Amino acid sequence: MMLKMLPFKLLLVAVVLCFFEGDAKFGESGARRRRCLNGTPPRRLKKRDRRVLSPEAPGGGEAMCRGLYPRLSCCSRADAQGLLHAEAKILSVTNNTECAKLLEEIKCAHCSPHAQNLFHSPEKGETPERELTLPYLCKDYCKEFYYTCRGHIPGFLQTTADEFCFYYARKDGGVCFPDFPRKQVRGPASNSLDHMEEYDKEEEISRKHKHNCFCIQEVVSGLRQPVGAVHCGDGSHRLFILEKEGYVKIFSPEGNILKEPFLDIHKLVQSGIKGGDERGLLSLAFHPNYKKNGKLYVSYTTNQERWAIGPHDHILRVVEYTVSRKNPHQVDMRTARVFLEVAELHRKHLGGQLLFGPDGFLYIFLGDGMITLDDMEEMDGLSDFTGSVLRLDVNTDLCNVPYSIPRSNPHFNSTNQPPEIFAHGLHNPGRCAVDRHPTDVNINLTILCSDSNAKNRSSARILQIIKGKDYESEPSLLEFKPFSSGSLVGGFVYRGCQSERLYGSYVFGDRNGNFLTLQQSPATKQWQEKPLCLGNTGSCRGFFSGPVLGFGEDELGEIYILSSSKSMTQPHSGKLYKIIDPKRPLVPEECKRTAQSAQILTSECSRHCRNGHCTPTGKCCCNQGWEGEFCRTAKCDPACRHGGVCVRPNKCLCKKGYLGPQCEQVDRNIRRVTRAGRQHG
Repeated sequence: MMLKMLPFKLLLVAVVLCFFEGDAKFGESGARRRRCLNGTPPRRLKKRDRRVLSPEAPGGGEAMCRGLYPRLSCCSRADAQGLLHAEAKILSVTNNTECAKLLEEIKCAHCSPHAQNLFHSPEKGETPERELTLPYLCKDYCKEFYYTCRGHIPGFLQTTADEFCFYYARKDGGVCFPDFPRKQVRGPASNSLDHMEEYDKEEEISRKHKHNCFCIQEVVSGLRQPVGAVHCGDGSHRLFILEKEGYVKIFSPEGNILKEPFLDIHKLVQSGIKGGDERGLLSLAFHPNYKKNGKLYVSYTTNQERWAIGPHDHILRVVEYTVSRKNPHQVDMRTARVFLEVAELHRKHLGGQLLFGPDGFLYIFLGDGMITLDDMEEMDGLSDFTGSVLRLDVNTDLCNVPYSIPRSNPHFNSTNQPPEIFAHGLHNPGRCAVDRHPTDVNINLTILCSDSNAKNRSSARILQIIKGKDYESEPSLLEFKPFSSGSLVGGFVYRGCQSERLYGSYVFGDRNGNFLTLQQSPATKQWQEKPLCLGNTGSCRGFFSGPVLGFGEDELGEIYILSSSKSMTQPHSGKLYKIIDPKRPLVPEECKRTAQSAQILTSECSRHCRNGHCTPTGKCCCNQGWEGEFCRTAKCDPACRHGGVCVRPNKCLCKKGYLGPQCEQVDRNIRRVTRAGRQHG
């Protein structure tokens, strides 16, 4: 009989051993979270020791602490009073009843099953040198304690709330006091947790979330209000950083900012410095064939008016430039050609984004400028483009107009709408991005824009721009209330190589540094919204700071974030961050590309057209007074006479013996000299 029972007993022993081994592992994990001040695990109270006491139970002391921690505690009946001796300077009863209640609660922190974490930083491994031995307080609780007890504790709290909570509030996301349910909840950061089980669940979710976080790498600092970063697509891997005041700087592949700016128009740009003032350098777009024609397009606000019809605050101007023939790192300022000018009444909802689509057309995104119906009547037709997406064909051989209208524009033959309009109904387009590789084969153009909602200004929306649509009534791709008071900032569709899991996601965020992604499902074609976690611990070394001013994209499809301090005393506090996937190498082997050196223009038009400008297609358009192939022949009107040669517009080089603008006069002095010579002979 004993032999028959032996296998069963062995099996039972094995199960028990497995149970204790698993429990030990769980305990090892929990030990990192639950430890008393002396390093021992907290004690589970027996039923007879558990009293159903509220935290406000009369008597205080041991009874109150056991009411706060009724199941797991670091205070037994024998030693509870011994642990409540900390800092008589602050933990003595004051004359203020509300402050006294908070002090009684704080006394019980030593009894918390998380006491070791509450009094010691898990990252530093020791308590930092602080004036008083207090547990790490939750942010809202810290401020509540400060304002309640300020002035009631002699010689204490002689500082500001921010300074006090800088030392005593938990900032690393760990356990903070109070770590028990409180009735007087003042905000989302008043309690560390409601129940131990919920805390464990929350920590597990947090651990998984952090495991999926991306990192950010600080690439450039010392910028002045950076609002955008784009590439020119010529293989040089240069990143062009836009500063709001009117500068475009080059960030080289070697990791340096070139000393001389690529473009300097700060004397033309009217830039706003107050919060919400959107005036300044708005956008930059390089021509798809920039490597050959050197064309780029810039939008900015200015008060240098060339015309003045009706009331307006400033002008939104779009200008074409050409890179210098001699220096590929600088723009030739003499090549400026004004494309478009729009009068603006207000300094918000300007838009101004420029981008080229895969169809080769230039898209211009304009906000509504906060213009009302009364304003439109006063503007006398100058607001026809407001709140619209314009589509222009810059690849024209016409010399007298800067662009032509694509025949596929929805209002090409319309008499009611300007033919430049591609879509309308926008309000405050932040930033728009075109997807170079759309997943939907039925859509050859995917443009995503951030915008505000006309009906509810506090909500934001993401739009997919489609030809001819009116976004006053068209449903949004995504509509939601922003995470905070910060307005939405549009980003880019990630088509880089470094991160495989971010590929195809539209990355965007708000001004306060909250980030999201949108990804289109290949099966349903629906766009799915997910939060984008940017970690600052573990394998992530970078730490993001400052309001978000914009996003950038380099030639390899990697995405950047631009930020700057709000402080007016730190004008050069702008930074450029790069989003990195910590699960992949910084530069995987398959992502390595050799950067080519920037080349000067070598096209026939750029080499020979000296007295005119080249169109994006390579035609040499002559300046006034020049004609012929590559504008080498000067025009004189009337023409030069008596064999004279036109060397400059309306400037003749006359033969000997003739004078005048057209060589129409005979030089009588030369005739007299000639006759006198003959007589002497």
